[in-house]
Amino acid sequence: MWRLREGTHPVLTDEGGAILSEQTGRWSYLTPTASAAVILLLASTTREEAAGQYAERYGIGVEQAASDVRTVAEALAVQGLAHDGQPPARPRRRWWRRSS
Repeated sequence: MWRLREGTHPVLTDEGGAILSEQTGRWSYLTPTASAAVILLLASTTREEAAGQYAERYGIGVEQAASDVRTVAEALAVQGLAHDGQPPARPRRRWWRRSS
């Protein structure tokens, strides 16, 4: 199941959108079609389901829709904003040291 990572804050509309990463403090801006793909990915249980709804919304073939949705999902994953399945374990930071 595709989802945004913890610490990301989406602002998504059909007219476009953005995702804020708490980790970097940066916004990633989305085109209207990329924003729609994210909305559909978040509302669907599989990428295939999201691609089917994307194809219907934009009147394109399922193969093209699957490619578009995959491109958006992978681009956000590369930026560290999203993931498939379980998120990787977060390394624990220790701010203290044990005395020897």
